[in-house]
Amino acid sequence: DTSPLQARILEGLAPDGRGLTVVGDELQAIYGFRAASVRNMLDFRRRFAPEARMLSLSLNYRSVTSVLELANALAAEARESFGRRLVGGRESAERPWEVPVADESAQARHVVERVLANREAGMHLREQAVLVRSAHHTGLLELELARRRIPYRKYGGLRMLEAAHVKDVLAFLRFAENPRDRMAGFRLLQLLPGIGPAFARRVLDRLEASGFDPEALALLPPPPAARRLWPELVALLRRLRREPDWPGELAAVRAFYEPLLRERYEEAEGRLADLDQLVLAAEASPSRRRFLADLALDPPIGSGLEAGRPVQDEDYLVLSTIHSAKGREWKAVFVLFVIDGWIPSDMATGSREEIEEERRLLYVAVTRARDQLHLLVPQRCHVHADPRLGDGYVRAAPSRFLTARVRACCDRWRPPADPCEETAARADPAVLLDLAARLRDMWKT
Repeated sequence: DTSPLQARILEGLAPDGRGLTVVGDELQAIYGFRAASVRNMLDFRRRFAPEARMLSLSLNYRSVTSVLELANALAAEARESFGRRLVGGRESAERPWEVPVADESAQARHVVERVLANREAGMHLREQAVLVRSAHHTGLLELELARRRIPYRKYGGLRMLEAAHVKDVLAFLRFAENPRDRMAGFRLLQLLPGIGPAFARRVLDRLEASGFDPEALALLPPPPAARRLWPELVALLRRLRREPDWPGELAAVRAFYEPLLRERYEEAEGRLADLDQLVLAAEASPSRRRFLADLALDPPIGSGLEAGRPVQDEDYLVLSTIHSAKGREWKAVFVLFVIDGWIPSDMATGSREEIEEERRLLYVAVTRARDQLHLLVPQRCHVHADPRLGDGYVRAAPSRFLTARVRACCDRWRPPADPCEETAARADPAVLLDLAARLRDMWKT
């Protein structure tokens, strides 16, 4: 992962190549967005006369042979490489898993269930990792982890519940649930332009004096900059204070908040995608109170290096972008969204070089696994960002990198059979009900 400029500097220091040794892996060159070029590795031998000598380090001490077979199959599909095959000495009866799931919610449930099963079998949480192409792809999983009280640490982006825009939206729900929560009230009121701490305090005092009746706000003249949005805010708070319309009220908060988000924050589409994940997660909760209670119990751990190193006996699941995972390893690895548009990213398919780097990104992800590897393939996904079509679900296609050669290295995950189906399968055919025959007999009589 070096740039052409760095290569020229190196050539200037050793023009004839004598005494020069470089170490690298062309299959792990994944920083093109930082001006790195894989050509520095691929073309290195031909830069000098005579050509540089290459020594291949092919013995892998990390992964079991079944994972290495999948990595080799991925590498064989690359447009250019040195053709090196990884070999290892650790055998395993378990092959990598291709895991088709219905949608993002099913994906989150599968990961949580397998993580807990591994922990029951003696594998620590910190020996397991969930890898994603982009940091915002973990949103629904983070909410499921919070609901199930599973501690986690995220690398390569803020934890979802620590993001300012998520806290903004949750402030509306918390204030509606408990109007005595002045911190939530201060936060949501100051989202409006022209409203500062002093006016927000007056509003909260007026509300308290009225017995927390939202109608009291309608009689309070707002600052000039907030006049346009003030009636909309009053109407929204009035709706939230009525009989809860769950989860419809969260969608209403998101609709009110979207223009404010676009004015306050850069990269609005990614932040709105987080809020979409929040709305989807809300559908699994029976009420606003239960939803907030689940999220309130999420442990307040920061992300990455900002939170400091954990103490040695602290156990936590690792969530990471693939870029942040480079150089690390875990006993079990779950790669989310191995579908076209996510891996490869639809923002990185403009050229053959970009697509090849996305292939290398998946190669890095699978080679982080020591013993277990799960490739999650949702069949449909929720999308946001097309103003013409609006939000909604789209059918998802497996990643173009999951070719027949690669899939031959995987077992296809099949969820445990439904107990009712197992009972029916074991039933004596002689006593099974022939429903069609029974209906025909009813008409005859």
